Amino acid sequence: ELLEVVSKGGGENAILRHTQRNKKLFVRERLKLLFDDESFLELSPLAGLDMPYGDVPAAGCLTGIGKICGVWCVFTASDATVKGGTIYPIGVKKQLRAQEIAMQNRLLSVYLVDSGGAFLPLQSELFPDKSHGGRVFYNEAIMSAMRIPQVAVVCGSCVAGGAYVPTMTEEVVMIDKISTLFLAGPPLVKAATGEYVSPEDLGGAKLHSKVSGCSDHFASSEKEAYECIRNVVSTLNYDPVPEEDIEHDSPLYSSDELLGLAPQDYRCTLPVKLILSRLMDGSRFQEFKANYGTTLVTGFGHVEGHLVGIVASNGELSHDASLKGSHFVQLCSQRSIPILFFQNTAPHTAEPTSISQAHSNRLKAQASMMAAVACAAVPKITIVIGGCYGSESYVMCGRSFSPNFLFLWPNARVALVDSRHFSTVPRAGDNDCTEDESELKRLKEKLEEESSAFYSSARLWDDGVILPQNTRKV
Repeated sequence: ELLEVVSKGGGENAILRHTQRNKKLFVRERLKLLFDDESFLELSPLAGLDMPYGDVPAAGCLTGIGKICGVWCVFTASDATVKGGTIYPIGVKKQLRAQEIAMQNRLLSVYLVDSGGAFLPLQSELFPDKSHGGRVFYNEAIMSAMRIPQVAVVCGSCVAGGAYVPTMTEEVVMIDKISTLFLAGPPLVKAATGEYVSPEDLGGAKLHSKVSGCSDHFASSEKEAYECIRNVVSTLNYDPVPEEDIEHDSPLYSSDELLGLAPQDYRCTLPVKLILSRLMDGSRFQEFKANYGTTLVTGFGHVEGHLVGIVASNGELSHDASLKGSHFVQLCSQRSIPILFFQNTAPHTAEPTSISQAHSNRLKAQASMMAAVACAAVPKITIVIGGCYGSESYVMCGRSFSPNFLFLWPNARVALVDSRHFSTVPRAGDNDCTEDESELKRLKEKLEEESSAFYSSARLWDDGVILPQNTRKV
């Protein structure tokens, strides 16, 4: 339901105004024309969903991964039906994440720009810091130095600081009577000089193709523009190692059964191997140290024909399990095998615990595994299939340990502690029992709200909420 809401952008009226009055294609139609099989993996589609920016339903831009002329690409596409494509803080964060993915994986970047620029009332959250808007342009320069191709289509308004996005790419396409590109539009020219100038004369496709040279290709229609950009991609001489069609078996059990296997909480009463048997090719899994540290399952298998190492939570991460995990992660790093982490971590209790030798040993073992995970020089993909709590989320390659990608199942919970660990019974002898209980209840409600998968994804703490049955495909 939430994905359906987001897919409608600024709503039906905004889409009608965009497509009928302004004669432009909706952003998702543009993407269908751009990619080989009309399909792409959208990243963090729920970003900005419940953010406090008035009635903005989403981030105002789409990011994702797809293939153009057989080349894997990362795209950033403005959705002008959401406040005219205005850039909010969450939109900047989304763009920066897309660029990070492009740099990490050396993927061609495509920008579809249709934006009124930054939302000025929030300029302090958009402009000054190194993780704010200017970093987009910095990254573009760095990517060019890394020889990662970047191309752009100006498919609408491109104003103010946003005008540097296309002009810093290698090749730009502009569309007749649709594209405009300028630092300040006609209203500011009028205010400053008293002169009226049309958007087309000030910064239209003809001007930038014939006079300024900001545009490298002139297209008479949107459809022609996307054909043009596909032709550009085909001449980039940028084709990573050709992908062979690897023959592989499907799991012996239906992936749809994952809907009934998704853990409802961190208690790990469900053996994680039941989940793995619905994800691995042929349901084959070569387990490593099967009888040691059994609260963590490690081993090798194939997903869609690709060899991967599996590190999966199967209970609380004990001393032995941490040592096993550390050993296995180092093996994968040594052999250049990508690692898939499946998180359903057991949180530490909020109750005071006695400091024992065993507890201290576990901390040291977990620290050892953290170091192994952080230093493993292989691709890491994390799926949160249940709870993601406290230090165990770090050990299991949570967001702060920079996995290449991190996805959540809808039932996932992400928090420092689980609110269900808090006692609701006031301590004996307390004079302020009622007040304490009321405060505890408020804290539990806040933690409950803030730990949902959708709260996390709205803030871009991950790369998206995915349906369990789509895990293999993603």
